[in-house]
Amino acid sequence: MTRVLYDLCGIDEELRFSPFCWRVRYALAHKGLEVQTRPWRFNDTEALAFAEHDKVPVLVDGDEVITDSYEILRYLDRAYPEAPLLGEGLAAARGRFFKHYAERVMAPAMLRTIIMDLLNAIHPDDRAYFRETREKRFGRTLEEFHSPAKGLAQLDAALEPLRAQLGESDFLDGDAPAGADYLVFGNFMWARCVSSADLVSNADPVHGWLERMLDLHDGLGRRALRVTDIEGAYR
Repeated sequence: MTRVLYDLCGIDEELRFSPFCWRVRYALAHKGLEVQTRPWRFNDTEALAFAEHDKVPVLVDGDEVITDSYEILRYLDRAYPEAPLLGEGLAAARGRFFKHYAERVMAPAMLRTIIMDLLNAIHPDDRAYFRETREKRFGRTLEEFHSPAKGLAQLDAALEPLRAQLGESDFLDGDAPAGADYLVFGNFMWARCVSSADLVSNADPVHGWLERMLDLHDGLGRRALRVTDIEGAYR
């Protein structure tokens, strides 16, 4: 049986930048599960018709089709209980908090910093869709929304809870990484793949955690293609 993960790609099929897909890729590696990733683009809605869904990640595991990154992590814990990601009870509630924190606090700050780099990393055929949908959401143009100084200041404040936790343990989940780490780290992989912006200083405790996360699972994150690796990407 081959597991298949539909994974967002950009100007190169190997440029995979979705924070939600990165959550799942790390979760699968955490469980020791092999997966075949299948590149998907924003306008390729027909490719996901079987899942009755229009966004990635979509995981196909045998007869099971699971959508939404958080629900995929929950599924993996049910189907493969060894090496838990989220756990149950209070542990699961803690994981849900980190999901909301990453999506509602961290992501807006990062997006304000990297959005023009992100637009550049998206496949040319998808850029009109991306611009139209995001400008409708923001109520302004991408150029007006883009403000690295404001975004970095917002992110710096948002990272205070992480700094406190990482001052006491190597990972957000304690001595070893698990679901909370992957839920948050997906955002950093998103930024790392599409932009060269320095979001965190080398002296920040979060930086040390990022380095440890990049090295996990045989350097899964560190080996990922970045837009800066693609010749002519900024021409």
